[in-house]
Amino acid sequence: MRRIRTRTVALGVALIAVVPLSLTAPATAAPAADTTVEEGRLTQAAPQEILRRSGFDAWEREFARGLARVTSYPQAQRYVADEGRALWRRAVDRAQGGRGPDGGDLSRDDDRPLYWARLGMTKELRQWRPEFGLTEARRDALLGSLERGSRGQDSIALPAGKEVLRIVVTGFDPFQLDADARRSNPSGAAALALDGTTVRTASGKQARIETAVFPVRWADFAAGTVERTLLPHFRSGPRQADLFTTVSQGRPGRFDVERTNGAWRGGYPDNARESRTEVVPIPAGVPTVRPQPQWTTTSLPYARIVAAGTGPYPVVDHTAVTEIPAGGGAPVDRPDGPTPGSTARAGGGGDYLSNEIAYRATLLRDAVRPAIPGGHLHTPVLEFGPGNTDPANGQVTDPDFVRNRIAITGQVRAVVTVAASEAASEAAARTAARR
Repeated sequence: MRRIRTRTVALGVALIAVVPLSLTAPATAAPAADTTVEEGRLTQAAPQEILRRSGFDAWEREFARGLARVTSYPQAQRYVADEGRALWRRAVDRAQGGRGPDGGDLSRDDDRPLYWARLGMTKELRQWRPEFGLTEARRDALLGSLERGSRGQDSIALPAGKEVLRIVVTGFDPFQLDADARRSNPSGAAALALDGTTVRTASGKQARIETAVFPVRWADFAAGTVERTLLPHFRSGPRQADLFTTVSQGRPGRFDVERTNGAWRGGYPDNARESRTEVVPIPAGVPTVRPQPQWTTTSLPYARIVAAGTGPYPVVDHTAVTEIPAGGGAPVDRPDGPTPGSTARAGGGGDYLSNEIAYRATLLRDAVRPAIPGGHLHTPVLEFGPGNTDPANGQVTDPDFVRNRIAITGQVRAVVTVAASEAASEAAARTAARR
């Protein structure tokens, strides 16, 4: 066997893994011409069991029946937008113990039914051939509407008024599904559990949380999905966010508050099996900082969060990055953050999409509202129980898996509450200073 040189990277939305520096797509069957790579995984046993045991297996069929009754493009626009939002709302309701699909014994805290049901819907929409005709541009517009609606991206509804803090939290889809289609992402589970909920800060002030989830796809990030979702809530106004936290899955056994984010894509394959190795591309038409910085930093109260004792997992102020020093040379690991004039090769969250969402969100913050507290939180890796580690023969869930996911979600809520308490305290101090 040829020896492959490896490195350890923070994949962010899935797990810490030892990743080959030169990596090819997995040797799996190619999808049909009118099916994406992600949709092609739907035929596997694990996704089908997850859908069946959650009661979400009917979504694809019902969506297809509805499409068959659509007779015009304007009607299709309304139907697709409504159904996307309905899927998000149903997933949130299920996660929070309210109304959900009938049937199934899968734990309600599970984020995977939303992911797989969405793919069933996008597959039906991609293959739909209505009699009135549908251009590819219009089909793409419908697919975009379905994606945004079913991810909560276009339904963030922050309340107005000075009596409440407004918080935006984001999560991610499951990831690395060619290796194990059973995988869940605790950041997505936390987004479902927290959407529309309220927490009480240390001062007693209420804080409203609104959430969204993002795909694990390089192309969507390059097209501006992060900026399009967050910008309306960063701009000044009566409903502007007072705090934001992007969340993804990171290292085993711990939370990390990532101190620094880098402007570099490391090329690891995404859920569509695509690789991108380049400087993070900023979409045209959005506010940004020029020249594009190599690094951005968190403005979350990391010292307070680390000291707060928010739950069963330790929380780390993570300061390490990888850089090319000013003047050039090979990449160097820096445990205490970047040095002046250096070029980014990995932020605290690595060089994958968890680092990228942190970089994009904080860069947008710096361009629009530099004073808003915001940054990135990495959760522990969500692991199956010790007797359920074989993807080929294991179960789609087990008691340890559920217990770990619930514990992670609870601690995300606690971390956000600590950050909100600090934001409330600082806002009160500013108000008092103006009097």
